[in-house]
Amino acid sequence: MAGEADGSPIDPNKIAYVYMQVADHIAARIAAGDLQPGARLAGERDLGTEYGVAYLTARRAVRELRERGLVITLPAKGTFVAYPETSPETTGDGQQP
Repeated sequence: MAGEADGSPIDPNKIAYVYMQVADHIAARIAAGDLQPGARLAGERDLGTEYGVAYLTARRAVRELRERGLVITLPAKGTFVAYPETSPETTGDGQQP
């Protein structure tokens, strides 16, 4: 586990699953616009290294993000930030029909 000295957003002492902390942090980056729709996420092993967690923990975090609809994974291509779904109540110009 990464310690606070390296600035990791993961707190192993927090009463929450580590994979949820990773998923929540990535989700916050998506919401803040740091990760734009269509952007490719790092591979699971690289995410594990970045967050100081096991790659299987990173894999579970990516699965959580997929379940939330925030990312999509294409086999042999990678994991990408999903494009926001358009609401059926709005038209292409953002106006109500």
